[in-house]
Amino acid sequence: MIEGKITRISGPIVFAEGLDGCGLYDVVDVGEKRLIGEIIRQNKGNATIQVYEEDTGMHIGEKIVCHQRPLSLRLGPGLVGTIYDGIQRPLKAMSENSGAFLLPGERTEPLDVKKNWHFEAAPEVKEGSAVKPGISLGTVKETESITQKIMVPPAIRGKILKTFKGSGDYTIDDVIGTTEFDEEIKLSQYWPVRQPRPYADKLEVSEPLITGQRVIDVFFPLSKGGTAAIPGGFGTGKTMTQHAVAKWCDADLIVYIGCGERGNEMTEVLTEFPELIDPRTGRSIMERTILIANTSNMPVAAREVSLYAGITLAEYYRDMGLHVAIMADSTSRWAEALRELSGRMEEMPAEEGFPAYLPTRLASFYERAGRVISLEGQEGSVSVIGAVSPPGGDFSEPVTQHTKRFIRCFWALNRELANARHYPAIGWIDSYSEYAGEVREWWEKHNPMWWNVRMEALELLKKEERLQQIVRLIGPDALPDTDRLVLKVSEMIKNGFLQQNAFDDVDMYCCSEKQIMILDLMMDFYEKSLTLIKNGCPLTKLVTLPICDEIVRIKYSVPNNELSKVSEIKEHFNNQFSELESIYNKGGAAV
Repeated sequence: MIEGKITRISGPIVFAEGLDGCGLYDVVDVGEKRLIGEIIRQNKGNATIQVYEEDTGMHIGEKIVCHQRPLSLRLGPGLVGTIYDGIQRPLKAMSENSGAFLLPGERTEPLDVKKNWHFEAAPEVKEGSAVKPGISLGTVKETESITQKIMVPPAIRGKILKTFKGSGDYTIDDVIGTTEFDEEIKLSQYWPVRQPRPYADKLEVSEPLITGQRVIDVFFPLSKGGTAAIPGGFGTGKTMTQHAVAKWCDADLIVYIGCGERGNEMTEVLTEFPELIDPRTGRSIMERTILIANTSNMPVAAREVSLYAGITLAEYYRDMGLHVAIMADSTSRWAEALRELSGRMEEMPAEEGFPAYLPTRLASFYERAGRVISLEGQEGSVSVIGAVSPPGGDFSEPVTQHTKRFIRCFWALNRELANARHYPAIGWIDSYSEYAGEVREWWEKHNPMWWNVRMEALELLKKEERLQQIVRLIGPDALPDTDRLVLKVSEMIKNGFLQQNAFDDVDMYCCSEKQIMILDLMMDFYEKSLTLIKNGCPLTKLVTLPICDEIVRIKYSVPNNELSKVSEIKEHFNNQFSELESIYNKGGAAV
């Protein structure tokens, strides 16, 4: 350990001297209360330290102790289902020990060191076996939904397992094996938060992350291992959209990061998630969820590190061959923390006061996403979905613009849709997904119609947007029936497909088969109606057909496990159109 002393204090930034030999990003204990800090700048023993706890009352001259190791997370059994703050302190355990308020300098182990876990050794692993970083020695049943692999830490240099205890009940501190260099292997390991975990190979993305949200899965799909941003002004539904994706997506594990969000929004997450049932397992969704709660009233510096803590946890489970999804809510609050810390260090500000290295920091976060082959040879992925909160909904502000450089899926929330209570309020004009072509093959294996109906529907909505400008000037009655049909079908798509009720037992989640069935019926309605109009059929006869309402109500009336009912609706559809087709011949004259 190296000791120094405080020379200057500027909010969460502390300046110190006497720290020769300390490295960048080393962990330090700051002051008499031993607050957790991290060295973020070093110059000949004069260090700048970022303090992750409330430092009110600290004095110049207080001692600083450097541990000569980077800020790291403890990774092992017991992570899933736990609620942490930004520096991996378990909030529930701390609440039981010291009450509702975090005490400065309080230390609580991130994992339960007393609990015994049953370790099931891999059959091929024994004393004398060859080992290498990343290979699995066995498994621990962490929850009913998650089986954790106990992997050889990446930093291990040994090649041979000198000792190995085999299957049994152990705590996370028990040594289960050693290498020929007497390196200890335990059920848990440490990893620096700012350093990406190694992998064997990075793969191209090819499989979509199915979220159960129609506007996302069909129009703007996200791949497993992809990156997405949800920008939107206050009240447009960023948190609601992330909640819906976190609840229903087909990722094996969810890491939800509440970064600088209001306490009431995090309270909603903490109370709702334990009660939700995972549709894939039939058990609590918390059995595949890790929560990081770093609310707006917590120390601002801890907000900066919370994103890195979340992505480190995700990479750990990715290395086990799991598909992990991260919800970062929100990266704007994280950027604001960077701005405040930069100002405290008297750095030259860039656009809107943000530091010049904002794009670099955003890149270091988003680029840790991806689909990879682990060191053991298993395929896993980390998908990142970051919320962005541009002031006044202005997408031209720096955080949104820099984020667009590093993500490939942009779910732009629309204020008008949100005001109309149309959720998810993802605007189909400003949003885009660069993954659509890459997941096309997967979709067409499951439903060959996906690409065609998707493109037809998007084109129709773009045409409707142009027509609305005319309608605002001269009204809809001046339009020909073919254009008014576009308006009608677009309205059906908006109400019956794009809008989704998160509080409805049926509509809260829509399986991929049902999604295509609904949209295909709507596009069939458009095509057949267009033919009939050209043959002389009045639009009024088409829009008053009972099938119009039936198609719009499918999202409520047909559960995901009763898709045969769609065939009945399809039959009604064919019968009603057959009657009109028998009346109007190809020449347009009524029979």
